[in-house]
Amino acid sequence: MALISLILSPVAAVVLYVFYRLLLAPRFSVLRSLPGPPVTTWFGNHLQYVLDPTITPKIYQIFVQRYGRAVRIRGFFPWDERVLTLDPVSLSHIAKNTAIYEKPWASRRLITSIIGCGLLSAEGQVHKRQRRVVSPAFSGQNMRALVDISFKKGVQLAGAWMEMLPEPASTTRIDVCHFLSRATFDVMGLAGFDYNFNSILDETNELFAAYRDVFEVFISQGSPFRILLSIYLPFVNELFADETVRTKRRSQEVIHRVAGRLIQEKKQKIAEGEKSGEPYDEKDLLTLLLKSNAAQQLPREDRISDEDILNNINTFMFAGSDTSSLSMTWTLHLLAQYPDIQDRLRAELLTLASRFPLTLSDLTEDQIQSLNTELSGLPFLHNVTRESLRLIPPLHSTLRVATQTDEVPTMYPVHDRDGSVNETKHSFTIPKGTIVHASFEAFNLDETVWGDDAWDFNPDRWDNLPEAVQRHPWHFSNILTFSAGPRACPGFRFALIEIKLFYFILLTNFVFKESDKITKHNVVLTRPYLTGKFKDGTQCPLLVSRFIPPQ
Repeated sequence: MALISLILSPVAAVVLYVFYRLLLAPRFSVLRSLPGPPVTTWFGNHLQYVLDPTITPKIYQIFVQRYGRAVRIRGFFPWDERVLTLDPVSLSHIAKNTAIYEKPWASRRLITSIIGCGLLSAEGQVHKRQRRVVSPAFSGQNMRALVDISFKKGVQLAGAWMEMLPEPASTTRIDVCHFLSRATFDVMGLAGFDYNFNSILDETNELFAAYRDVFEVFISQGSPFRILLSIYLPFVNELFADETVRTKRRSQEVIHRVAGRLIQEKKQKIAEGEKSGEPYDEKDLLTLLLKSNAAQQLPREDRISDEDILNNINTFMFAGSDTSSLSMTWTLHLLAQYPDIQDRLRAELLTLASRFPLTLSDLTEDQIQSLNTELSGLPFLHNVTRESLRLIPPLHSTLRVATQTDEVPTMYPVHDRDGSVNETKHSFTIPKGTIVHASFEAFNLDETVWGDDAWDFNPDRWDNLPEAVQRHPWHFSNILTFSAGPRACPGFRFALIEIKLFYFILLTNFVFKESDKITKHNVVLTRPYLTGKFKDGTQCPLLVSRFIPPQ
């Protein structure tokens, strides 16, 4: 009898805990005081409504009208009550207080399982240590080498497209997303660790194929069942591996072997330079990270391991290549939809091109640097770049979880549970363990801030911004595309240099027109797909022809 009691006691405790979590805790949560859309079924949720970029602008608008800017939504499970914040003061508070609001453990485990624990998934002191070592690599003085790399890869991409257009008047259908992805991979390979994938011309490189395959696993992740297994039961997922898991294993082995060797070679070159008195002075991120990590003024306890360095290089490869290529893809797509804006931008770029009479491949390094400086001063190019980043941010939204109960301030009055406005209430409570949805797109497209044409592609808006926009500087130019707070993108300056150089090279050589109907889908990042053909994978074909200057 005692044995039976001993067995049943923990079982009863588990049953009571599940009962409490499923039925009691949600009913007594302070989140119940917030309004939100109804759930009609036991396992119903609102995730599609807040993550699908084809409907989210309208959904956010409806939510604000009905429920205010602090909205209670349901996540995957019946007990998974979350907060969707659409209030700028609330978002600023959450972004700033990184000790209270972290990425959820499930997101971190998924990211870490693919690309290691780098800046995207590290938290707390680990993140601070990594950021302290990484930040010097993105200083202004280190951008010079990255300018040269981006420009030369842009020229190589243009050359590849020229070969696809044998006749001056010919037009061909090119998947610009695929080619831009290869080009930015090449840029990040050279900028990241001085390694030339050469994938614009050849996709067979072993390390390139490993990165491409492991990132593709990250994007597709196989079945939803496998995603849940990889998060909640990773040992079972590995024990009963499918082709997705096997591909990840093979790719990670290649990355660790080849990239690990590159790290050791770099460390040896740095050490040899110190001995000889002729410092090894390459400007790739790996060299800069290794030097920053070994700096005498950096306390030994703040240094990071070779594994951490590799994880951060993997993070740069994923975040740096994918976000930049998608930004450029969406811009070319928008310019194809708005040929008058494309013509205006090209005309501005051509005024600059006339100052550099040599063919692009003949420009010296000093001329490339001069060109980059001139590009940064072109007003319409800057407007188009910002407007595209505002309208279609590559990262649609992000998640945070409260590590303690917190009172969150708001700019707008918080609505009561019945949806009525409570003019005296300018804060709400987030209980410990609550997940917060922060949508970058929602703030970038807020009509009360940007005006009635907030959902339109209008680069001229930047010449006369509404006063409401000016009150929200965020991390870059009044938009949330590069996030905000201490976890904002450290490489945004490099991204802007890269995409502006590419726009210059591509638009002074080619004309882009619409080909197929494209639909946005949020698959880790906001990606283009042929409408109705999601299973065919990411693609954005455009009709491309050579630009022939008028005589």
